[in-house]
Amino acid sequence: MGALFHTRGDVAVITLDNPPVNGLACDVRRGISEALDRVETDASLIAVVIIGGGKLFSAGADIREFGRPEAVAEPNLFSLLMQIEMMSKPVIAAVNGVCMGGGLELALGSHYRVAAPGTDVGLPEVKLGILPGCGGTQRLPRAIGVEPALNMVVTGESIKSEVLAAIPGQKLFDQLIEGDLLAGACDFARACAESRSTDLPLLRHVKASHPNAEAYFQFARNTAKGASRNFPAPAKCVDAVEASVKRTFDEGLAFERHIFRELLGTPESKALRHVFFAERAAAKVADIDAATARRTLDKVSVIGAGTMGGGITMNFLDAGRPVTILETTQEALDRGVATIRKNYEALVRKGKLAADKYERKMSLLRTTLDYTDIADADLVIEAVYEDLKVKEQVFRTLDGVMKPGAILATNTSTLDVNRIAEVTRRPQDVVGMHFFSPANVMKLLEVVRGKATSREVLATVLDLAKTIRKTAVVSGVCDGFIGNRMLDQYFRQASFLVEEGCSPEQVDRAIEKFGFAMGPFRVADLAGNDIGWAIRKRRYIEKPHVRYSRVGDVLCEMGRFGQKSGAGFYDYVEGRRDAVPSPIVKDLLVQFRKDAGIEPRKIGEDEIVHRLVWALVNEGARVLEEGISGKASDVDVVYLTGYGFPRHRGGPMCYADTVGLYNVVRSMRQYARNPNDDAAFWEPAPLLARLAAEGKSFS
Repeated sequence: MGALFHTRGDVAVITLDNPPVNGLACDVRRGISEALDRVETDASLIAVVIIGGGKLFSAGADIREFGRPEAVAEPNLFSLLMQIEMMSKPVIAAVNGVCMGGGLELALGSHYRVAAPGTDVGLPEVKLGILPGCGGTQRLPRAIGVEPALNMVVTGESIKSEVLAAIPGQKLFDQLIEGDLLAGACDFARACAESRSTDLPLLRHVKASHPNAEAYFQFARNTAKGASRNFPAPAKCVDAVEASVKRTFDEGLAFERHIFRELLGTPESKALRHVFFAERAAAKVADIDAATARRTLDKVSVIGAGTMGGGITMNFLDAGRPVTILETTQEALDRGVATIRKNYEALVRKGKLAADKYERKMSLLRTTLDYTDIADADLVIEAVYEDLKVKEQVFRTLDGVMKPGAILATNTSTLDVNRIAEVTRRPQDVVGMHFFSPANVMKLLEVVRGKATSREVLATVLDLAKTIRKTAVVSGVCDGFIGNRMLDQYFRQASFLVEEGCSPEQVDRAIEKFGFAMGPFRVADLAGNDIGWAIRKRRYIEKPHVRYSRVGDVLCEMGRFGQKSGAGFYDYVEGRRDAVPSPIVKDLLVQFRKDAGIEPRKIGEDEIVHRLVWALVNEGARVLEEGISGKASDVDVVYLTGYGFPRHRGGPMCYADTVGLYNVVRSMRQYARNPNDDAAFWEPAPLLARLAAEGKSFS
């Protein structure tokens, strides 16, 4: 592993060899450097081709070295690019598959570049809260022009090589090569060496310019700040690209490096890097590895054509997988299929889906009213009404008709997967697949591992999640699993806040300012207050000793179920989703406090935010201690991808680490002294208390 060296006649070939993405690790950089030295002293070699091993060039830095000394060990990428620039023989980067981040910077620092069509090219560093640190913001504007380069750097999005090659006057790709990339690159290298009569071309010598630089960069900076108010990196990217126009190349490099180091230390970048690793770690389960057997999933069926069933079905259609939906009545089936069509037709109208692709997706859909029609399915996902008895009956039926080895999955969001599995004679084949609504849009998939779920079934479902582009997080069995169990405490605390004097809009405004996509009361109205009401009846009848606020129950008793009924914590105008503060709710809260003997008080934004977030953190600590979640980063992934927690905060557990667990516990003990709150609510989870006392963190 590193960089492999061989020759093709008089051309040296350096192959990046660091699977899976040819990250530019220390060994790779050292191997390139040693190979370049070898070429420089070998008179028989006239040129160098750098190419990626496997199906791609390089995705950039090796994430396994992040935060370790190897990441900056010499030769670092900056030093390596200087070595390439000083070579007396042409160095050609031959890119294919993926050429991202440091991989693109390596190519930009080479004398020439050739590419295979279809290569994804980009500088995605902004997604980690930083910017390219080895000349990307200085060389790319010189290669393709200021405006397209700025768009790539600020958004972090990739562009196909053939699109970039079509930019008038571009100097990024000297040639697109169809077929054998290495053979074509070697031929190109020989032509460069043989026809050379001047100094080798370097992008540092190309001038970057813009006809109206001052106005353009100010507009771009304002746009970047407006579109990413919680993230400093996009606006800083504009500053760096501006330097490519207004400063010399070396001054621009120094300025880029200064900004890179500045951004690297920001809490936003630390949070985004935490998220980057957390999302990749989520798929890793202690007792599952590449050697674990998997089952074949050629045929998939979904039970239920309602909102969830239809959304789940669309995931498979989008992945090109045939699906059969089963319903109890033709009317329900027709309604469900019509909704799927409506969703796709909306995408066609917006230009986001080609009409022929829409028809191709729909051609994969089959429907039935008969369980025997799905008996040969490899996977069946139940998405019926959230009632244990109803789900148990569905699984008894499935147990009787499904072929041996079929995976039986339930989409329950709160119910006991073990009890559902126990009604079958094959509990090892039962697993929870909790999709989030809208299921065809939301990235999160909670994979619930029952006490009998086999390793083979779990591994198969985790692989499937990647196929349907979901971020899977494994949860153990408990009421609400990871996400909804924690959310219950969040909603309990939100209700205590309105009891004490806050309005619903004040609570929502504070947490949305913190960065949440929606506040708790807007979420409740969107989801349907009657759903939460039903869950509270089940939970708190079973636990009468647990205190909770009845504000939401009173609203439901008045028929205020949220958007679906035109009124909830807010009022709604027909045909619109705007949440309008309600005078009825205001009067209700005044009377509620009076009846409860609560003297309302003014509560600041900081207290609102931290009471809500620490409610999540404390329950998250219990989830970890009980083994429901395997690692704190999984809890963060659940909340980032399924519940709208602000990405720039890194998730609830990461945010608590940032503030300091000692400070979190101190705040909780202060809230426990509030006579109108629930002191038991703020008892720190044992894990949280222990980590705080030891000066440790969840990470």
